[in-house]
Amino acid sequence: MLVDDAVALVPSIPGRRAVLGLAGAPAAGKSTLARRLVSGVDARLGADTAAYVPMDGFHLSNAQLDRLGLRGRKGAPETFDVDGYVHLLRRLRDAPPERPVYVPDFDRRLEEPVAAGLVVLPQVRLVVTEGNYLADDGPGWEQVRALLDELWYVDTPRQVRERRLLRRHVRGGRSESEARAFIAASERPNARRVERGRDRANRIVVPGRQL
Repeated sequence: MLVDDAVALVPSIPGRRAVLGLAGAPAAGKSTLARRLVSGVDARLGADTAAYVPMDGFHLSNAQLDRLGLRGRKGAPETFDVDGYVHLLRRLRDAPPERPVYVPDFDRRLEEPVAAGLVVLPQVRLVVTEGNYLADDGPGWEQVRALLDELWYVDTPRQVRERRLLRRHVRGGRSESEARAFIAASERPNARRVERGRDRANRIVVPGRQL
């Protein structure tokens, strides 16, 4: 089971935290799986053994996207602060765990990052991080893979993902036609790019079958 394998990572990295990454296309179920793994590890080994750190907290704000002319490409690799994400991974992985580390979250209702929305406490021994581009080899992103002790690719059929994306964007305020247009223009190309990194993962995970 996936929780068993996540638990096994905890004592396997002496002297520092272990970092497990979950990659996959938009709406593959990465955040749901990450939270379930954190809950499962904590249930086995005690509260605050694991912590959840989403890459989505490093979305550029809508104001910055507007400044850069990238609002219509939101979710593409260039719409994230990859250097900030890499710096955080290094800090969580290698720095002595003496104080809490506050990390950004992402509010899907606001469609904006939220500073210090989450915290990694000093006693945390496993960080579960997830995002589209953890297996990407583009500028900046190519540093991420080496900072992950394991990388799992969450593989969900396109039809399922796009149904989820449609619901997500409609709830976020787009009309159905606007949501479909955004999926075709942005989400689908992003998914194709994500899929190119599939072979860099240690394992392929099909949600619902292995937890």
